[in-house]
Amino acid sequence: MVLEPTESWEGKYIQNFTCPAEPLGGDRWRFWYSVSGGRGSYTLAYAEGVLGEKLQKVPVRCSPGRPADEPFSLGNLPDGWKPVQVIHVRLRDGRHRIYFWAHGPEVARYLAADSDDGRRYRVVDPHRPVLYHPNDRAARGVPSPDGVMLHRQLASRPADEPAAPSHLISNDATNLYLLPDGTFEMYSVALVSVPKDSPAYVPEDNAPGLIRVIDRYVSDDGLRFEHRQRVVQPDAKDPADQQFYYLAVTHTPRGCVGMLGHYPCRAQTMDIEWCFSDDGLKWHRPMRSAWLPRGEQGQPDSYGIYACNRLVSHGGTWHLFYTGVNNAHNGKHSYGPPRSVIMHATTDSIWANG
Repeated sequence: MVLEPTESWEGKYIQNFTCPAEPLGGDRWRFWYSVSGGRGSYTLAYAEGVLGEKLQKVPVRCSPGRPADEPFSLGNLPDGWKPVQVIHVRLRDGRHRIYFWAHGPEVARYLAADSDDGRRYRVVDPHRPVLYHPNDRAARGVPSPDGVMLHRQLASRPADEPAAPSHLISNDATNLYLLPDGTFEMYSVALVSVPKDSPAYVPEDNAPGLIRVIDRYVSDDGLRFEHRQRVVQPDAKDPADQQFYYLAVTHTPRGCVGMLGHYPCRAQTMDIEWCFSDDGLKWHRPMRSAWLPRGEQGQPDSYGIYACNRLVSHGGTWHLFYTGVNNAHNGKHSYGPPRSVIMHATTDSIWANG
């Protein structure tokens, strides 16, 4: 275990799901993470220090105006909007950018915020996000590319806020990367409808009648994503209830290694499935099972393992920092009092053939 809730502002649930871990030099690390106990308590933070020692935790300070002069602040975020699932990217011009999902009254959207100093971030445009969740007010009445529309009745929205473009409507669980050529790629989750008589229909899921699949997006500037393509979905080799909750990608000279959110919907468990690709489009899935075993009952990762943004090669070892949970995805069962923590695993090789 690397990190567990210890502060009053953290509650009982923290996660580094989709968040990066960054070596700082020597034995020091920075771990980006989120408080995830409920939409009213969502917030962002990072922790710094040496593994095995007490880490310094730094929560974000949010404001609707200018970002505060704090170690980690976020400005131009409307009142009542709560951020979660942060990704940090160092831009080619030296500036910093974070991406995160923001939840508020009738709002569920993926935002970008830029910073010159890596401390004070300003949301680029809260009314023109990178992605929209189907529950967002701007997505109401607009079908996704797969025809999913969770709300047909239009919601009120500010006069300067346009309706969501169909191709930008996505579920959450998003990973984003700056590529060596300066372009950006993003992997997010599309929702596809299935009828009640389908073997894929799981009534006990928190989204019955919908299955989760993976789409890839590309962009020149990381703010406007116009091209979207389906890259992972269940096939004839998968069980009927198989879904894919996320795709986190590690880019290497040998190709891309993917950590796929392996979600057998009836079991309500979550695992990391290993996969690989040469181009980010065609993904090969030789394992179709858990890459990292979950803990036994009573262990903090006994029910689910949620991957970070990417694996890290550091000190001759590959490092995986992940969120472990002891409760079912729908929240209806747990091994002991529900909680979530951040854990650490290592391996000498991230390739199936060593």
